[in-house]
Amino acid sequence: MSAETETDAVRSLRARNLRTLGVLAGLFLLPLAASFWMYYATDWRPATRVNHGELIEPARPLPSVELPVAIGDPAAAAHLLRDKWSVVYIGPGSCSEACRHTLYIMRQTRLSLNNDMPRVARVFLATGECCARELLRREHPGLQVIDASGAAASPLLRLFPDTARENSLYIVDPLGNLMMRYDVRQDPKGLLEDLRKLLRLSHIG
Repeated sequence: MSAETETDAVRSLRARNLRTLGVLAGLFLLPLAASFWMYYATDWRPATRVNHGELIEPARPLPSVELPVAIGDPAAAAHLLRDKWSVVYIGPGSCSEACRHTLYIMRQTRLSLNNDMPRVARVFLATGECCARELLRREHPGLQVIDASGAAASPLLRLFPDTARENSLYIVDPLGNLMMRYDVRQDPKGLLEDLRKLLRLSHIG
């Protein structure tokens, strides 16, 4: 083989290697460039949430308060929003149509937890007109109804978001931290899924 032929062969091999390297680099860099473009140059964003409700960040530690128990176990007043996971509703104790619907979602969600039901308390903080006792006892046995109409309840109530309260449920952990808010006009299955996940991952309450 002449020197000229050998040089042509080397050049050909080098060119072939460079093409292969270019293809491999393209396979790696093109998806990376596309993902950067989609993230920074468009409105698209990857889903970062795995929860369905509105996460309250940071979680809000709730003060320990003793309030009158309108319906339920009077001894529970000393452990209000402690020791168990709590699903909380806030509204007038006369209980409007929106209130009844929200309490229905609360009751059915807890029932759907099956064996984990005892780990979850249902709490109604009645801010006034306390209370539609016959209705609440008949439709929602086991519901803890707290008279939160007095001044002693103010430090507690002001920590709950006041957006659409009549259609909202809140999750409080066993240590008394307000964690999430749900609008029950959305798909209520999200509340159940999040509660199941929290109970599965939690070693408290």
